[in-house]
Amino acid sequence: MKTSLSRGIISDHFAGVGTVTPEMVRQRAREIAIINGRPTNHCTKQDLLEAQRELTGGFLATDGEDDIIVNATSWGEEPGSTGHPVEREEAADEQTLAEELVEQGVNEAEHDQMVEAAKTRHGF
Repeated sequence: MKTSLSRGIISDHFAGVGTVTPEMVRQRAREIAIINGRPTNHCTKQDLLEAQRELTGGFLATDGEDDIIVNATSWGEEPGSTGHPVEREEAADEQTLAEELVEQGVNEAEHDQMVEAAKTRHGF
């Protein structure tokens, strides 16, 4: 399954997802545990992180983490670095958006098939 998502999912089984809730992340982690051959009540931290990444397109900060600005300078102070060039990123167009939606649908279908196969194989 391709896992290089840049954005989170927008639909699940043809229903709009909306805001991803902690319960949605836990449910997805339970499905990942089943795929990996573990009972649903044995979700690992990796399962939760993978579920969170799949649903949101990235990692959310946990309760103990704060946003930290690195190498920030005070107002009027000269910056310590001149910066560096970055790769040019093309703007999204209708074609690439459609491709992303199709890829997302294929990934979801593959995920559902893996869950069902694991349930059958392990008797869950």
